[in-house]
Amino acid sequence: MTQSALTRAFLTLLALSIGTTLLTELRPQAGMGFVALVLLLAGLKARVILMDYLGLRLAPMWQRGFNAFLVVFLLTGLGLYLAG
Repeated sequence: MTQSALTRAFLTLLALSIGTTLLTELRPQAGMGFVALVLLLAGLKARVILMDYLGLRLAPMWQRGFNAFLVVFLLTGLGLYLAG
């Protein structure tokens, strides 16, 4: 992986983390939309890490498997929030 791709991935993670922090500062009380947005940001961060740092861009079969797992994991988290 090139240095510029890693720098771009790092800056993307930084921006998503800042977005999550600002979101929780602006609206700390939880609601379904709030929780879904936080889970979406977490999923995007996980995807950047998987694709860029672990190199799954070069392995499409593994990429699909991890994407499917990530979606199921995040939907399970949302489902547990809604069940509680």
